[in-house]
Amino acid sequence: MKKTKFNLKNLKFDSKGLIPAIIQDYKDGEVLMMAYMNKESLRRTLKLGKTCFWSRSRKEYWVKGMTSGCFQYVKSVAYDCDLDALLVKVRQIGAACHTGNRSCFYRRIESKRVGK
Repeated sequence: MKKTKFNLKNLKFDSKGLIPAIIQDYKDGEVLMMAYMNKESLRRTLKLGKTCFWSRSRKEYWVKGMTSGCFQYVKSVAYDCDLDALLVKVRQIGAACHTGNRSCFYRRIESKRVGK
């Protein structure tokens, strides 16, 4: 992965000041969840070394694991070519999903055309 000098101002946050963050296991590459960050939650993530998000429904910051104990320790943060999405690789402790599943993506769409 190419390292570049990071400048928060270069990222493209949406009209609500948010950017999607895809959370991925740093060892096996499994996608664990997707949540939103704003500038402050990204700053907090980088400072704490644990994922911090902006809750759109509660209108507050939340550190993953503060209530469940299922923390995500940040190993790396990357941004895409359009500067409008983040990929955060983490060491996941316990379940990433609030349902108790390791990943939020535990359900599949069945189709005769998919996988052919």
